[in-house]
Amino acid sequence: MLRSFEITPFFRISAIAVTSLLFGCAAPPNKIPASTPAAYVVLGENGVPVARVLTTDSKCPVIRFDGHEAQMDLRAAAESMPLRTTGSASPDSKPSSFPLIACEKIIPPNTHSAMIGEISLPLPVAEVKRIVVVGDTGCRLKKSSGAYQACNDSNLYPFAKVAAAAANWKPDLVVHVGDFLYRENACPDNNPGCAGSPWGYGWDAWNADFFAPGAALLNAAPWVMVRGNHESCARGGQGWWRMLEPRPLLPGRDCIDEANDQVGDYSDPYAVPLGGGAQLIILDTSNTSADEIPAGDIRQIKYRDMYKRFEILSQQANYNIVANHHPILGFASVQDKQGVAALKPGNQGMQSVFRTINPLIMPPRVKVVLSGHVHMWQEVSFSSPHPTQFVSGFSGTMEDVVPLPTQLPPGASPAPGAVVEHNSSWVNGFGFMTMERKGPSQWEVKVWDDNGRQLNTCMVNDRHSVCDLAKVN
Repeated sequence: MLRSFEITPFFRISAIAVTSLLFGCAAPPNKIPASTPAAYVVLGENGVPVARVLTTDSKCPVIRFDGHEAQMDLRAAAESMPLRTTGSASPDSKPSSFPLIACEKIIPPNTHSAMIGEISLPLPVAEVKRIVVVGDTGCRLKKSSGAYQACNDSNLYPFAKVAAAAANWKPDLVVHVGDFLYRENACPDNNPGCAGSPWGYGWDAWNADFFAPGAALLNAAPWVMVRGNHESCARGGQGWWRMLEPRPLLPGRDCIDEANDQVGDYSDPYAVPLGGGAQLIILDTSNTSADEIPAGDIRQIKYRDMYKRFEILSQQANYNIVANHHPILGFASVQDKQGVAALKPGNQGMQSVFRTINPLIMPPRVKVVLSGHVHMWQEVSFSSPHPTQFVSGFSGTMEDVVPLPTQLPPGASPAPGAVVEHNSSWVNGFGFMTMERKGPSQWEVKVWDDNGRQLNTCMVNDRHSVCDLAKVN
């Protein structure tokens, strides 16, 4: 099990094997044995790097730090979970099976190489200068909405292409803004696009949706994992706690027994130092509501407490980037039955809690917010004292197709008091976003498609941003 984290510096990657490539050349891939389908590094509180391995072997492997061996610790044993209430009807649900163990080990400070067999793990850097942002990466199979994405077509479900292109950009850090698992229900027998796909919330669906297609990017850099609504306890929460959450897996905080969901559906915010006076703060908004959260709801209590901890964390750095799943300061575009498009504001659940504490919704040192959930790419900057919002929910899941207007209607705002000065968007296309540090409070943001072709460039200066194109066509 993980122990309490201490502040540690970052260290530069000494050896990374990057998988093959949609553009350019790269080193040979890691030799990953069939018994070990995934080995990766997640960053936890204070940026502490945690090596993770998923293996069908009976015991955890040895890891070598600069040639010195250490036994990895068992995080989760192989097991089949009893059927619990899920987001789907009972006939469309099944128990979750994880026929492999999850192992972990905190990577010590001053480590220059971390090896598991012939697998070389990526290590953090002292100052993060290059960040890849992906989100909403799984293949949607959902009976209630009748949405069955063509998971067998790499053009219609291109996360593997996105991951390879993003890995070839050679990031220092990868941020996934949530919603990893979408294969919730069985593919219909007469649908060749998703025929034979695993489904449910067990390992087979997790592997098909995330670990297998994301392997190139998992191997390229350490990850910050942000929990989305698809990782709530009633959906993929069991896999989230076993494999992705950086903090300890504890009985009751594992989404197995729904009686404990008031524990398992929430976690405290934490910060990952980026160097140079900046840090990334991660918020778990996975169980929020699209509508305002009523008084007396447990989420009012949980998210008010989260805001207080979040505000304290924000005082640790002059420049704060927040990563959470639901865009609190972004837009969504919907279309009614008559074909008339309308804008929807930012997440009303989180707004209804945060603005009762702070009318500006975010603490003053927050400059940028990274989110997903809305299946497009989007940038919104404000003349009011609100941070720039980026939405990067376009990395694999069936896309939203109703475009945002190039010119917003007069007075359009994602939140009370938020005055838009610039906005940009790309709808109905797959890809990833990058952030490259250009100064203490400056970042260059680029938008790329699934083939690694650059589509747009934005400059972030403090909390303001502006893009070359207001709309990518």
